[in-house]
Amino acid sequence: MTDSVNNSDVRDLYWPQDKKTPENTNGQLKQEDFFALLTEQLAQQDPTKPVDNDQMIAQMTSFTMADSLSKLQSSFEGFAANMNSSQALAASGLIGQQVLVIGDKGTLTDAEGAELSGVIINEKAAHDMKITIEDKSGQTVRTMTLGSNAAGNIEFNWDGTDNSGNPLPPGNYTVTATAKVGEKRIDLPTAINRHVNSVSLASSTQGVILNLAGEESVKLADVLQIGS
Repeated sequence: MTDSVNNSDVRDLYWPQDKKTPENTNGQLKQEDFFALLTEQLAQQDPTKPVDNDQMIAQMTSFTMADSLSKLQSSFEGFAANMNSSQALAASGLIGQQVLVIGDKGTLTDAEGAELSGVIINEKAAHDMKITIEDKSGQTVRTMTLGSNAAGNIEFNWDGTDNSGNPLPPGNYTVTATAKVGEKRIDLPTAINRHVNSVSLASSTQGVILNLAGEESVKLADVLQIGS
């Protein structure tokens, strides 16, 4: 890709114009502007009421601090930008990998032997634990019984078949986990292994974004585990 050069640019190269373009400072005052204001203040002061030395020192200190804070802010912004770039470069190695993220949505691909896997986050000992798989229309296509389990993360795998063993089409599915704690049946949170399709660099506040199979995106910071 080449940069276009217009006629006026060429003329300026051979016949430099004696002109100055005012610097765009976005309305911000620089240190020399502060000292210019201070000099003007001294020039306009009343000879019978000269400026107190302590006031002058305080003003000069304020000017210097304002300039230092402005430079410090610029440095932090540059540091944040470099950090985001480094994270994006490192996260690019996740493309094609599986990452475990909190949620109940998963994608069944069309690859041979494709499965949907994840963990049930179980904080207390529970019994009669069940997993229900629903398709995108909300219809239950598979129910799995996991029995009794102690507190902890319970791994599960779904082979992509319905209750009759028939293979289901690829697409997005919803996983719901329930169990009885005592005599009360409760919903349990889940985390699903998702395939990373690509990586995006968002704003400095969002950081690196992972674009997952199933047209969903999550922050890199929300990943619980890399690899299934």
